[in-house]
Amino acid sequence: MRYLSFLIFTTGAATLGMELSASRLLEPAFGNNQILWAALIGLILLYLAVGAWLGGRLADRYPERGALDLAVTLGAVSIALIPLLSSPVLSLATVGLARYDVGLLAGALIAVLLLFSLPAILLGMATPWAIRLTVDDPADAGRVAGRFSGLATAGGLAGAFLPVLWLIPAYGTRWSFFLLALGVLTVQSLGCLPRRHRWIPLAGLILVLAMALLSRPGAAVRTGRQDPIGGRIIYEDESRYNYIAVREWTNERHLELNDGVGIHSVYHPQTLLSMGIWDYFLLAPFFRSDPEAAAAALDAGAPPMENTLLIGLAAGTVSELITDVYGPIPITGVELDPQIIDVGRTYFAMNQPNLTPVAADGRAWLRLQPHDERWDLIAVDAYRPPYIPFHLTTVEFFTLVREHLTEEGVVAINVGRTDTNFALVDALTATLEQVFPAVYAIDEPGPPATLANTLLIAARTPVELGRVQATLRALPQALPDDFRAFAQRAADETRAVVPPPDAPVFTDDKAPVEQVVHGIILDYLAGAAE
Repeated sequence: MRYLSFLIFTTGAATLGMELSASRLLEPAFGNNQILWAALIGLILLYLAVGAWLGGRLADRYPERGALDLAVTLGAVSIALIPLLSSPVLSLATVGLARYDVGLLAGALIAVLLLFSLPAILLGMATPWAIRLTVDDPADAGRVAGRFSGLATAGGLAGAFLPVLWLIPAYGTRWSFFLLALGVLTVQSLGCLPRRHRWIPLAGLILVLAMALLSRPGAAVRTGRQDPIGGRIIYEDESRYNYIAVREWTNERHLELNDGVGIHSVYHPQTLLSMGIWDYFLLAPFFRSDPEAAAAALDAGAPPMENTLLIGLAAGTVSELITDVYGPIPITGVELDPQIIDVGRTYFAMNQPNLTPVAADGRAWLRLQPHDERWDLIAVDAYRPPYIPFHLTTVEFFTLVREHLTEEGVVAINVGRTDTNFALVDALTATLEQVFPAVYAIDEPGPPATLANTLLIAARTPVELGRVQATLRALPQALPDDFRAFAQRAADETRAVVPPPDAPVFTDDKAPVEQVVHGIILDYLAGAAE
């Protein structure tokens, strides 16, 4: 009974550990969202239910240790096969997401989720089988069932924390699957040494060790790898929070996280501007009650703002733009993932002496700042397209932001949309209007029928849009010509936002962000299919 107790605890840990590792395996291709989690958790529970039913039936038919150990060994080996078999499927999913091929993307997701069926079903068979092998007297059935059920649950509790706190940060996602499988097979091999069928778990242990050694942990930097959707991968690694990739063309680098579609930072060493939504953050200081004063400061050689807070620093595109155009004003950049900060320094020249990077969650960090710590501009670019952290979209968050703005301060937020669906822009505008008296939008132009961006700008003081546009069209000659030309074009793209009456207002209690985003994606896919 001691061996079976250890075995049930270990299979419970391996099952939940596999589920947590699976979420990290799928995230680079499918993003981190509630739909994915619901599908993953729901299907794992379904597989465990099938395993419990099947295990009970087989235990009555084959009430012997050898049969149980064979089933568990096969389950452990199938855990180790997941990262090997999923790699080509996930590569197809990345291509499907990049091309917005819904059929390819859905097929890849279904194929990967089916990979978890075999280990979950086989390991789910262990508890009823162990109960059947242990119970000799019906009077002991409740005690034995309670013991093994409790051990399986306790193992699951351990398995829920193992990948997150230790395995994935220390060894990476692929090796987390191998180590979970090896844990089960090690317990089996030790417990089966006196038994005639000891070769079963030993063979599984040797097989998984061979797979693990052949799939050694990848080096953090794998230079020169061509990517199926274009460019050359010059850096690729898995941090505690993200799958990180740096893609390079001849004179351009992109930082991509997780889903492989959203570009989180760009580096154009030969141009002043980024040629993307990041350039629009440069216009935020002019959205004030006296925009001419900001232009006059520039004409006198002074910056239009005294300091800036970036929530979502990434690899430093916005901080570099602000420094290059407005000079070395103090910038605090908050980025959740410290490894991204290191990547920014190494691959994106994020070494401005006026920049202070902070590794923290933006909202949690801001809440800890003294009340008199204030900024002229708070830029929020922490969203992970197409999904965004809901706690950075709510009335409560924007109230906190307002408390840390100077009297003429503004907040600028990068928001995703399509060229026809502005649902998220409208919802965030309706939310911002609960806190700020003026909200404006600058729509980044782009090719039709693509996922695009809008910069929302909210000011603490009332802003007259016409004065802002006139100021942008007549910036001082001392500024670089390409920036002045960009500002003139952006003036024509600036508009007041009037959200529809049914636009949701996001709060900490109710923020249906993903529901809004799913509508945008479905509209986009429907348009792409036509």
